[in-house]
Amino acid sequence: MPHEDLQAFIKALRSLGEIREIREPVSPRLEISEIADRVVKTGGPALLFTNVSGSRIPVLINSYGTEKRMALALGAESLDAVASEVAALLEPEIPTTLLGKLKMLPQLARLGDMAPEIVDRAACQEVVITDNPSMAEIPIITCWPGDGGPYITLPAVVTRHPERGTRNLGMYRLQVFDDRTLGMHWQLHKGGAQHFRKTEERQQRMEVAIALGTDPVVTYAASAPLPPEMDELMLAGFLRKKKVPLVRCKTIDMEVPASAQIVLEGYVDPSEKRKEGPFGDHTGYYSLEDDYPVFHLTAVTRRKDPIYSTIIVGPPPMEDQWLGKATERIFLPVIRKILPEVVDINLPVEGIFHNLALVSIDKKYPGHARKVMNALWGLGQMMFTKVIVVVDKDCDVQNPGEVVWKVGTHIDPGRDVVLGEGPVDVLDFAVSTPAYGGKMGIDATKKLPEEGFRGRWPDVLKMSEEVKRRIDSIWDKLGI
Repeated sequence: MPHEDLQAFIKALRSLGEIREIREPVSPRLEISEIADRVVKTGGPALLFTNVSGSRIPVLINSYGTEKRMALALGAESLDAVASEVAALLEPEIPTTLLGKLKMLPQLARLGDMAPEIVDRAACQEVVITDNPSMAEIPIITCWPGDGGPYITLPAVVTRHPERGTRNLGMYRLQVFDDRTLGMHWQLHKGGAQHFRKTEERQQRMEVAIALGTDPVVTYAASAPLPPEMDELMLAGFLRKKKVPLVRCKTIDMEVPASAQIVLEGYVDPSEKRKEGPFGDHTGYYSLEDDYPVFHLTAVTRRKDPIYSTIIVGPPPMEDQWLGKATERIFLPVIRKILPEVVDINLPVEGIFHNLALVSIDKKYPGHARKVMNALWGLGQMMFTKVIVVVDKDCDVQNPGEVVWKVGTHIDPGRDVVLGEGPVDVLDFAVSTPAYGGKMGIDATKKLPEEGFRGRWPDVLKMSEEVKRRIDSIWDKLGI
C-alpha cells in the first residue's frame, strides 16, 4: 500500500527491521555522508540520525538503498510488479462479456485517481514563516570534501510553464549559498530549465516551490524521465493508487505536495546567475562550477516536527541506483509499447545509467538491432545514452557477464559497431563539446547473410537433456 507521508514510510521500515536510529552526535558536514556511503555499499539499512549537530531536525538517508526498500517505497512487492501494473494499463485486454467489463471497472476508476487534488490544509503548513524566513535550522548536508557547500539533494522542485500553465516536478541539486539563497542546478534538457528559458524570454521572475521530504512515491516521481509538460504528479497518482493532495503556497502562486515535511517558497530572477559547484556527482567525479540561476526564499512552511530526507551520490553503487532501477523497470513497458521487439533492458549502475544500455531483442530481419539503437536514441532521456549494446532474446541482459560473452564472440568490430553523434548529459565531462558528443552502438546479435555474414553460425554448447537427466538421478550419490 502507498505511504501517506515520510512518517508512515519510516514506520513501515521499522516494522521490517530496515532502519537504524543513530543517536550519537553526528555533523551534517561530511560525517553523515561518510557513514551513509559505508552503509549503502554493504547493502545496509536506512539511517535516521536524531542527534545532528546544529539542528533539532532528524536526518533520514539511505531509505531507497536496496531493491527491497525501493519496492516498499512504491508500495509494491517488487519493481517488476510495478512494471506489470504499467503494462496492464498500456495494454488492457478488451472485455467481451459483461463480467469482463465489470472486472475492468476498478482499473478505469484508478485512471481517475491519477490527477492531483487541492486540499485546504496540510501538515506541511503547521508552521508558516514569512517574516525573515531562513533555511538555517535545516540540517542540509555537505556530501564530499570538494563540494562548493552544503547541498539539498532529494527535493521535489515545482515549476509552472509561464504560457501553458503546465506543472513540472523535478529533482535538481540545490547548493546553499546562504540562509536565504540557493543555486538552482536545473540542467539544459530538464523541465524546470525549459520553464526558466520561457520566463527569460518574458523577462519576468519565475516562482518556484521546493518540497522536501514528500511521500516516497512523489519523491520518486520527481526523478522520473517523463515527456515534456507531462505532470509527474499524474504518475505519482497512478503509483499511489490515489490522488496526490496538494496545498496552495502562502507567498507564491503554486501548489505543493501536502505530504512534504518542509516547503521552501521563492523565486528565481532571469537576470541573476551565480557560480554553482563543484559537486561530487553520481558519475563518481566532481562536476565543475558553472553559472546557474539563484533561488530567493520568500517563505518556509513545515510540520511541527519535520524530518529532513536526503541522499548522497558518488562512485557506484550508491543509493540513487535504485531510483534509476525503478525507472528502468517501470518504463520498460512504455518502451515495449513503442518497440515491441525489445525483450529486456539493463542500465548497469556502473554505467551511470545514461552511459551504457544493454538491450535484448527478438530479432526478425537484417538491421533490426540498428533500428532499435536509433529508436532508443530518439526516445526521451535515452538520447543521453553513450553506448547501446544489443543482443538476442536468449541473452540475459541482467547478467552483464553473459552480455560480455556475447559481445566478445558475436561481433566483427569493422561490421557491427555503429558510430554517431547527438546530445549527451550535461555532466558528461569526457565529450569535446558540452552537452554534445559521440554515440556507439554494438550489434551483438546473431548475424544474417543479408548483414554481410558469409560463414556458418555455430551452435551454442549445450549438454543433451538425456545425459542431464541421468546425472540428476544419481547426483545425491556422488557426494559432491
